[in-house]
Amino acid sequence: MKFKICIFLFTILFQFSHAQNNIIPAPVNYESLSSTFTMDSDVHMNIQTADPKIFQYGAMFLEELSKKGIHLTLDTQKKATKSKFKTIIISKLPAFNSELGTEGYLLDINENKINLGANEASGIFNGLQTLRQLFPPDFESEKPLKSIEINGCHIKDYPRFKWRGLMLDVSRHFFTVDDVKAYIDKMSQFKFNVFHWHLTDDEGWRIEIKSLPKLTEIGAWRVERFGDFGEGRPYPKPGEKATYGGFYTQEDIKEVVKYAAARNITIVPEIDMPGHSMAALAAYPELSTKKEPKFVSPGSKFAQWNNDGTFKMLIENTLNPADEKVYDFVDKVFTEVALLFPGQYIHMGGDEAYHGYWEQDSTVQSFMKQNNLKDSHELQSYFVKRVGNIISSKGKKLIGWDEILEGGLAEGTTVMSWRGMNGGIKAAKMGHEVVMSPTTYAYLDYTQGDYSVENPVYADLSLEKSYSFEPIPDGVDPKYILGGQGNLWTEKVPTMQFAFYMTYPRAFALSEALWSPKQNKNWDDFILRVENQFKLFDLENINISKAVYEPIVYAYTINGQLFCLLKNSIPNSDIYFTIDNTYSVNFGLKYKEPIFIPNGDFSLRTQTFINGKPIGRTLIISREELEKRAKM
Repeated sequence: MKFKICIFLFTILFQFSHAQNNIIPAPVNYESLSSTFTMDSDVHMNIQTADPKIFQYGAMFLEELSKKGIHLTLDTQKKATKSKFKTIIISKLPAFNSELGTEGYLLDINENKINLGANEASGIFNGLQTLRQLFPPDFESEKPLKSIEINGCHIKDYPRFKWRGLMLDVSRHFFTVDDVKAYIDKMSQFKFNVFHWHLTDDEGWRIEIKSLPKLTEIGAWRVERFGDFGEGRPYPKPGEKATYGGFYTQEDIKEVVKYAAARNITIVPEIDMPGHSMAALAAYPELSTKKEPKFVSPGSKFAQWNNDGTFKMLIENTLNPADEKVYDFVDKVFTEVALLFPGQYIHMGGDEAYHGYWEQDSTVQSFMKQNNLKDSHELQSYFVKRVGNIISSKGKKLIGWDEILEGGLAEGTTVMSWRGMNGGIKAAKMGHEVVMSPTTYAYLDYTQGDYSVENPVYADLSLEKSYSFEPIPDGVDPKYILGGQGNLWTEKVPTMQFAFYMTYPRAFALSEALWSPKQNKNWDDFILRVENQFKLFDLENINISKAVYEPIVYAYTINGQLFCLLKNSIPNSDIYFTIDNTYSVNFGLKYKEPIFIPNGDFSLRTQTFINGKPIGRTLIISREELEKRAKM
């Protein structure tokens, strides 16, 4: 009995300690103190190191405070702060703390002092992001402040994985330099450290390559179309001008790389090949097997997908792996890309390469015989290895989507597993490093709420599902798992505000899976911290999805009768509904058990409430639609 009481008290204390902060991702260890530090213009910041990156991070932090009217004094290591001032002391630890690694930090806050220490500059940056999250919500509002109160605490924190990424597709829709900076700004606040920049695809080539000017003169532009990608977007008409698109000059790229580095983010550029190359082939059609004129896809249907996952391209969008001129092209591209991006990785794509045009081309078939390549998978492997050698010659490492495993993989190649976890498992067991980015947990373009209020996509991904992401599968040596990443494909994302809506809050879940200890996962605690971020995003006027608030609707039949089950993931909430075409929903019935849906011309209306107040949107789903869902 005493043992049970101790366990109960421990559980209460654990939950209480976690409820004392709104930090995302959750720190490794957080201890609340009774003291309060008042941040005002009398505070001095003392940076006790000559590390220029730490000075840069400190200056950026002071600038943010200054925008709110709080002007701190910056002291250098040669000018010690006088004891009469409240101080923020930033320093490197006197001896390397192996537990913290390069990105961890120690943060102590009492009534007179804030101490932030780390092994390296990246740890200081992460610690400053945590400190900012300890600020009250008013800090994110537009009104000026004279001071802010910060609760005292002791934090020890460090990441679980070294690759914590988000990918932004800028091909399907072009995003400006300022847009990309805004995306990087926000992800850095939640300790993501890799920005995967998907720069080329069938719908647009977005990076200037000076030795191949047609890539942006032609490949960056397409005819303008509206609405969903697919059959509703016709091919270009004869003579129709390509006016929609854009690209980044090399100076733009340098600017964004510098901006990201100042926020502890490394950029991994992706140049997708041999498939997804329609924009490149529009510029240089001679690099395909047919060598026919091409156009940059305006989002039209040009692939036929089968139920088993196979597909046929209606227009050739692959480079010709049997043509030496293709490798000259690849070398020119990666020569310039490597000079622009200081990170160690270049992503070559490698996904969804259609082999049909290779298999039909006599020159390609002769090439395969000459090189003892038994099938098109080995031909793609040949291409991947050639590209890998080119990238290696530039002093970089190759990373690609998991299709690059087909036909064999060169030593030292890193695999990004997107078609579930199996590709990553296979690669890790072969001794390759892996970034886990499975559709089932990490595809941020997937629908995150009910189809009655969200854009339907080919799959769904809820916040709770993302939160359950575990990057290390059973039976895999953890040393091969670099980390994980969320991917935002932008067929249905034309603006940065909507990119934020699709990214957050699911990116919060991914950040926690990639940073926080696995054993610390706690959905009820996480959702409280997410709700705090809802308020902050609203204050910043940044779009964020609150679909997690809304009921999850399951329709099914029993003996020919239609029923509906409602649930959600919000603790201490109630669901109300009506099925008689009346509203508002709060005057309907409280949901307690599955609902029998009678015949008739009506809609289900349902909404979530906490303490009698509505949260989230009202869902309105016709009986006809419920019938369709029951058959799925």
